Amino acid sequence: MDIDFRKIREDFPILSQKIYGKPLIYLDNGATAQKPQCVIDKVNTLHCEMNGNIHRGIHFMSERCTEAYEAARSRIADFIGAASTREVIFTSGATASINTVAYSFAERYLGAGDNVITTEMEHHANIVPWQIVCQRKGAELRVIPFDDEGRLMTEQLEQLLDDRTRLLCITQASNVLGTRPDLAPVIAAAHRAGVPVLVDGCQGIVHGGVNVQELDCDFYAFSGHKLYGPTGIGVLYGKEKYLAEMPPFMGGGDMVGTVSFQKTTYAELPLKFEAGTTNYIGAIGLGEAIGYLQSHDIAALLQHEAALTRYATERLSAIDGLRIYGTQPHKCSILSFGFQGVHPFDVGMILDKLGIAVRTGTHCAEPVMTHYGITAMVRASMAFYNLPEEIDRLVEGITRALRMLRA
Repeated sequence: MDIDFRKIREDFPILSQKIYGKPLIYLDNGATAQKPQCVIDKVNTLHCEMNGNIHRGIHFMSERCTEAYEAARSRIADFIGAASTREVIFTSGATASINTVAYSFAERYLGAGDNVITTEMEHHANIVPWQIVCQRKGAELRVIPFDDEGRLMTEQLEQLLDDRTRLLCITQASNVLGTRPDLAPVIAAAHRAGVPVLVDGCQGIVHGGVNVQELDCDFYAFSGHKLYGPTGIGVLYGKEKYLAEMPPFMGGGDMVGTVSFQKTTYAELPLKFEAGTTNYIGAIGLGEAIGYLQSHDIAALLQHEAALTRYATERLSAIDGLRIYGTQPHKCSILSFGFQGVHPFDVGMILDKLGIAVRTGTHCAEPVMTHYGITAMVRASMAFYNLPEEIDRLVEGITRALRMLRA
């Protein structure tokens, strides 16, 4: 199916605006993606016409919202290939999803002298929760390194695994380097050692998708706002055999069966992990975003992103003194780079004045910066609504910025 990518941009109203009098070039999709009009309309309609707290009322609006909320759960379960809606838990985002596993799984399975394995290229959200819980439990955090080309050195996993390893936590796609580790053999090796695997899918689900049963991961976390949905909503997938045994992370309404001062019982999955009033409007909006994606040829969208990444890599590599970090083949549409003798923040500020939005800083992955001996990078992260001429504008902007800063 041929897609008119200029036409598809019309679905995203924010892309038509000007910044400092110049057309917006939005290349910070790794931080958050823009929302199509249908998602914006769905959220507005929910607020204006059918807002009612879910799972609690028998009145018309409550029942309509409950039905829409559970329909969104079903759509997401199908989208990620979950075996059941019981395995799909709504959270406030990937960070909350990972912390839910860190606290609930650790409460059940992690003890003093045990260890958890993560990787050097993780987002802070897949490092810090494990540091906290390992410190609390007296466990050890072990790390799989990556090389200077951004290749995760998965061959070192075997020597890190032992009979006290309780969990492996790994990214599907690095938010800085764009690297997509080959997860199938990694997960297989962990499972041979009896170790379950949590996958951070924040970038991976956007740039390639997932079938959690085929991947055979035990937990999978992602955020809605990077997947063209609302902010404040995320998903935790977990195999039912683990979720059934894990204690709830939070207590409150909607996650209980019966409550008395003598004993409280918990609701069945997935509500056991959805305490309080969840962001049901965000969940329904995320379902709408996934529906929007499914209305297109997703393979064609990904091919467009891949072509943009190749073009951007070629154009940026020709700039004198610019280094791209992460040069693995088949990387997702994320390019992080730095400059000889020029600070990334200065380049980012000039690009902003030219209407070009990129990310500058550590990208919530400070160990990656430490690996390369730097303090910051510029990151351009692309979505299917970006165009080749926007890459040209980026290159022109960087060239202009470097000329100014080196003068």
